[in-house]
Amino acid sequence: MSASDRRRLNLCFVGWGAIARRVGELLAERQLPGVNIIAVAVRDHHRHRGDLPAGVRLISEPAELAGLDLDMVIEAAGRDAVAVWGEAALRNAASFIVSSTSAFCDDALLDWLVSVAKETGSRIVVPSGALGDLGALAAASILPLEEVVHTIVKPPRAWRGTPAEGMLDLETLAAVSPFFDGSAREAAGRFPQNANVAVISAMSGIGLDRTRVVLVADPAARRNAHRVEAVGAFGRLDLTLENQPLATNPKSSEMTALSLVRLVENAVAPLVR
Repeated sequence: MSASDRRRLNLCFVGWGAIARRVGELLAERQLPGVNIIAVAVRDHHRHRGDLPAGVRLISEPAELAGLDLDMVIEAAGRDAVAVWGEAALRNAASFIVSSTSAFCDDALLDWLVSVAKETGSRIVVPSGALGDLGALAAASILPLEEVVHTIVKPPRAWRGTPAEGMLDLETLAAVSPFFDGSAREAAGRFPQNANVAVISAMSGIGLDRTRVVLVADPAARRNAHRVEAVGAFGRLDLTLENQPLATNPKSSEMTALSLVRLVENAVAPLVR
């Protein structure tokens, strides 16, 4: 096998919403050699036919992944899609990238997909998402961790359409207002679009039930902020990011798309950063 063959990367996106489109746009700008978007899985072919990269195949059933010669399937369609597409992705590609990590609040689903990955030799990859990179927390978890707290602060408009509307008056909010304090499992389950990222910090550290998550609405906030604090045998970690909201979806961050682009780049790069 030649070096060029080894660095070829055929992609399929599950979903073509704000995040996937932004990733596609950035990949096109960067013109990575060997990286090709082969297919996009969507429920409504007519809705997306005009906004896909040229030559991309539209599919709608997991069985259609077979025979596409895929290297990576990137899910960006919401947590229900993980169960629908997961097994087929793992049987027809080397990697299944799961953006909707709130799906892994379902332990049975996670165990099942891990068993399929073991059987096929493929991998489930959890991207760093809005957190940029949690390599330090994952490394710290090799030794015992005492506590991990993940605080998520977003403008009131980012919490519209979530249970926060029943807890706060988002339209007239005048002060910083914490409205949820609980486990990562509960946060991601109740706020899958906004607190999906809590599963990433939880899986990097001490798990869904021991990781504490605090959700905050701040009328003065202009960015989506994350603060991850951890204490353990390694020492102390305090990581803060203020992410620009995705222009087409204020519930998500630009960093979520950027982390997927970096993951794709590292899969073909001669030097992994």
